[in-house]
Amino acid sequence: MGYTVAVIGATGNVGREILQTLAERKFPADKVIALASEKSIGQEVSYGEDDILKVQDIAKFDFKGVDIALFSSGSKVSAAHVPRAAAAGCVVIDNSSQFRMDPDVPLVVPEVNPQALAGFRQRNIVANPSGPTIQMVMALKPLHDRFAIRRVVVSTYQAVSSVGVGKEAMDELFTQTRAIFVNDPIVKSVFPKQIAFNVIPQIDSVMEDGSTREEWKMMVETKKILDPKIKLSATCVRVPVFIGNAESVTIETDEPITAEEARDLLRVFPGLQVVDQQTNDGYITPVEVAGDNPVFISRIREDFSVENGLSFWSVADNLRKGSALNAVQIAERLVRDHLEG
Repeated sequence: MGYTVAVIGATGNVGREILQTLAERKFPADKVIALASEKSIGQEVSYGEDDILKVQDIAKFDFKGVDIALFSSGSKVSAAHVPRAAAAGCVVIDNSSQFRMDPDVPLVVPEVNPQALAGFRQRNIVANPSGPTIQMVMALKPLHDRFAIRRVVVSTYQAVSSVGVGKEAMDELFTQTRAIFVNDPIVKSVFPKQIAFNVIPQIDSVMEDGSTREEWKMMVETKKILDPKIKLSATCVRVPVFIGNAESVTIETDEPITAEEARDLLRVFPGLQVVDQQTNDGYITPVEVAGDNPVFISRIREDFSVENGLSFWSVADNLRKGSALNAVQIAERLVRDHLEG
């Protein structure tokens, strides 16, 4: 017997990717329901190669009888509808930031902290971390287990599709780029600065200490998922790339660490792929990973500015492991270890 699954935000970038990923991985669903806001009612979305789903209004939907709901519609929608879905007996996997730091809600990357999933029963909610955090902790986990990471300094280079309004952001990059070539005015609506042919050192709102909320999220989420003792400094940057997040990561460890030891550990960790040749093109870039599931690691090298230091470059499809794939993997682990079919 399979499960009844609802996908909320089914018309958005991540929602469509969730539907595709569920089908690709043959998730044991007898019924899949597509939900979105009122403006999307009646739209059609694909599920696998043959099935077309008509989008229903989440505001009027009764979650009774739904086993698993995967939310990808942003914090406001999650705040309004996740509690009532959970109260109806549905297990919610939420892709927004609404519940991530709730102490009663597990924040899970299945390859990193699957044991945390056992806590889902307190609220019937599991939180999906932010994409940059997922990508980073995938690489940090095997290194931390062996060498004990004490400090992380990370700079992210994030695609426009990873912003909360992904389609609108992608459209803005496209229209601004076209406007430059045809000498039209540059119109800004999603980003605070021009994104075409530019980089913007701000993702989410600026906080009182000068950090942005995206940078704060990376810090607190890493502590919750991996180790509260890890110190982390992040600079999150939006770049004019449609799909694919990149990160430059430097770590400082308690134990001596070499680049070769790190490569050996990263090569065998599930969900990672090392592309690290000591040549002029022996690394991976965002344009090369669109549609791929792994987190790719390149340019692994020792950092001699500290006693035990290592630097590396990481790239992943932000709509896959950074969002949809991780959510579906959480559902798979719930089905395997915690739910009855």
